[in-house]
Amino acid sequence: MISTTRNLTILALATMGLAFSSASHAQLRLDISGVGASQIPVAIAAFPGEEAAPQRITSVVKDDLARSGVFKLIDNDDALSDSAVVNYGQWKNRGADALAIGGVQRLADGRFDVRYRLFDTIKSSQLSALSFGSQPQLIRQTAHKIADDIYQKLTGIPGIFSTRIAYISRSGREYRLEIADADGDGVQVALRSSEPIISPVWSPDGSKLAYVSFEAKKPVIFTQNLITRERKLVANFKGSNSAPAWSPDGTHLAVALTRDGLTQIYMINADGNGVRRVTSSAGIDTEPRFSPDGNTIYFTSDRSGGPQIYKVGINGGEPQRVTFNGSYNISPRISPDGSLLAFISRREGKFQLYTLDLTNGQELRLSDTAKDESPSFAPNGKYIIYATESARRAALAVVSTDGRIKQSLFIQTGDAREPAWGPFIK
Repeated sequence: MISTTRNLTILALATMGLAFSSASHAQLRLDISGVGASQIPVAIAAFPGEEAAPQRITSVVKDDLARSGVFKLIDNDDALSDSAVVNYGQWKNRGADALAIGGVQRLADGRFDVRYRLFDTIKSSQLSALSFGSQPQLIRQTAHKIADDIYQKLTGIPGIFSTRIAYISRSGREYRLEIADADGDGVQVALRSSEPIISPVWSPDGSKLAYVSFEAKKPVIFTQNLITRERKLVANFKGSNSAPAWSPDGTHLAVALTRDGLTQIYMINADGNGVRRVTSSAGIDTEPRFSPDGNTIYFTSDRSGGPQIYKVGINGGEPQRVTFNGSYNISPRISPDGSLLAFISRREGKFQLYTLDLTNGQELRLSDTAKDESPSFAPNGKYIIYATESARRAALAVVSTDGRIKQSLFIQTGDAREPAWGPFIK
């Protein structure tokens, strides 16, 4: 009856790799506002047996779906196992276009057997059936995977609930590179330092982070394996080494270096060898980001007098200017499908998040705050996380690319900056 088994091995290894660093006390609190243009009504019945698990799976699933702004949850107190016969008409009359049911059983080896089925009540048909063998510490991830499946089956777009975010937290004189679930739960510390850490960015396979550290009393670039915890110094050239960005195939990094004078864009191999200059200007070129096909680099440059966003081929050549509205545009980020450019623009004294549709040139302001920075697309391209200030507090914020759905992640102690949304883990 169950058609698919999901493998959580990579997630388990990543969790074990981070287990040697104590979990942070600075948990994130989530606030949500706004909904999608039209919400899909869905009912989640309680999974029999889930009370034996460390967390109730259906509670996590409901929270995920509610947070997306895409779904309207139909209240119910029902508990239905995955073997139950579904009365489609009954659930349709209660206003549910879709219904999820399941079950949880503790196995002799300590794992949990989690089963789940999804139904379309309008067409009276089954949409999905999955089974997971989950370690207790991965129950939340299993729930996120179920929410991902519901999101994808009902919207046609991959869900991002089981993905992770990285960000920099500061408390007193300590800087921490932290990793959390996309909902801000499960915070773990990947690195602690008494010197600043900035610009974290995920490798395409989600196994590593590249970042800038000031532990050498100047900015240098490290990569860190999140499974083995091995750190590798990949850029320590003369002067400043900053703004790393992974190529889509994970073999190269684009970086900003001052080794030859003014800050310019270079490419290096992921192991730190093979440095090659990409841009040459009389100004400052920085903040490189690859296009999804790996053939183009978007970057910030003041070559026109003020900071604007440009693009250039990975083999160099004459850059083309991309942004023209406003006199101060920085921090380019490209959506996974290459159609949208997210960036920070200063207009009327406010630093705010914008997107530019690269297919038609249409701009959209997504934030109403005034101190935004460091945008990062979710891997499905439908949400952007960024750092901002709200009610005089540092916060991470998430907004849908249509601007309708907004979330704030407030850290309880210290502040959080420079978020990076991790990739899908296959």
